[in-house]
Amino acid sequence: MSLDEHFRPEFPERFNLADYFLDDRVREGKGGDVAIIAGDRSLTYGDVQAQSNRLAHVLRDAGIGVEDRVLLALPDAPEFAFAFFATLKLGAVVTMVNPELPAEDFDYYLDYTRARAIVLDEALHERIAPQLARARHLRVVLRRRGGLEAALAAASPRFENEPTSKDDLAIWLFTSGSTGKPKAAVHMHHDFAFNTECYAKRVLGLHAGDVTLAVPKLYFGYATGTNLMFPFAVGARTVLFEEKSTPERLIELIERHRPTILTTVPTMIAKMLAVPAAARHDLSSLRLSVSAGEALPEELYLRWQRTFGSEILDGIGSAELFHIYISNRVGDVRPGTLGRVVPGYEAHVRDDDGHDLGPGEIGTLWVKGDSAAVCYFGAHEKSKEVLRGDWVVSGDKFSRDADGVFTYAGRADDLLKVGGIFVAPLEVENVLLRHTDVLECVVVGYEDEARLVKAKAVVVLKAGIAAAEEERIATELIALVRAELAHYKVPRRIEFVAELPRSDRGKVLRKLVS
Repeated sequence: MSLDEHFRPEFPERFNLADYFLDDRVREGKGGDVAIIAGDRSLTYGDVQAQSNRLAHVLRDAGIGVEDRVLLALPDAPEFAFAFFATLKLGAVVTMVNPELPAEDFDYYLDYTRARAIVLDEALHERIAPQLARARHLRVVLRRRGGLEAALAAASPRFENEPTSKDDLAIWLFTSGSTGKPKAAVHMHHDFAFNTECYAKRVLGLHAGDVTLAVPKLYFGYATGTNLMFPFAVGARTVLFEEKSTPERLIELIERHRPTILTTVPTMIAKMLAVPAAARHDLSSLRLSVSAGEALPEELYLRWQRTFGSEILDGIGSAELFHIYISNRVGDVRPGTLGRVVPGYEAHVRDDDGHDLGPGEIGTLWVKGDSAAVCYFGAHEKSKEVLRGDWVVSGDKFSRDADGVFTYAGRADDLLKVGGIFVAPLEVENVLLRHTDVLECVVVGYEDEARLVKAKAVVVLKAGIAAAEEERIATELIALVRAELAHYKVPRRIEFVAELPRSDRGKVLRKLVS
């Protein structure tokens, strides 16, 4: 048994996340070190602390206090960090939402969170003015580029943090909302520090010399961790950009700012590999990339290594546990798997009765770790279903080998039963991705004329491939799978689409794939 299996960080009773992530860096003498790079702006840890303190004063003077929810609807800009830390300093609760959502969605988020304050961009303020006007609980609206700057300039750069407990409420993380409206997993202050100590420091080996860059945006807990909390925990730098993530923009930022850690998702990995003459671009600054959100096919991992020469650590995390709790390791990547349990966590694959399954058997993942949420807000039955004592029981299916390496099989309702035998779509998708013309794909089920379930592949081709080529490619794809897998796993249909439906967090919405 390794020492990692006994690792469990402890935190003092009086504990505030803003102190842990930000104020500690200034006390360590890093106040003059660069913390954020955003376009042509560079802000030091001292700058971020001063602006966060100013914003904490502005919120408190407006009547925001302990446990009040503050909704952040900001792009990836320094002001996001100011608002994030200011809310924690107050002892208030951070909630975060995608600022690009349709205006009508804000009716739900404002009502569900009962936010007393919202911090947003002036452009979004104009777009959702009717929603703000009818929000029952909202009292404070702070607008970036619409008066916030003047309010900060007038406030004091010094602030005494609320003496919160490690077990006080700190942040709500929204689930992906694949079924119904998204619900928030309610977290305490120590949850985020626990995962930072276990995953960011012990698995990623993050240090002050690192520079981070992320494909997903900061409102998504995955990126809030890797591109804000984690670098701040060690005095590193983060690169922020407001515009949409595209492969061209990511490559440009990597070549310009030389990040050492890239937070990404399989879809973007495929798109970056599809950029013309991808191998000619200099991504040599990356010591590793982190992938999560969806399973990373082995083929994509191998192509990334051949093209760019750096490792990708695929892993799995969730809103319920804040961040990644199973991950591959530097120098020990098992392509096509999620790796081993992160130090400080425990995981089992179990059957429907809660009994442990043997190596290679597919079952439900049970995870235990001290970053688990208290509950889903306003969803008592769902809380009881998923949060069972110390355990988080997901709807995902996994297997585990004799070495303790986990492999994702899909969500329970994603598995196909063809001819009475279960088929994992990911296995078929990984083979399809080996075809040089395929950008991405999803395998789903359909009923044939006899009302029997068969596999169907829905495929997005790389740019520039003519529609006239689709028949040839479909024939080649079926032959490719037939040569690799059992006959019942071969798709009976191949359909081509321009893009796959996705959530605002980038996950493929398989239920919407026709």
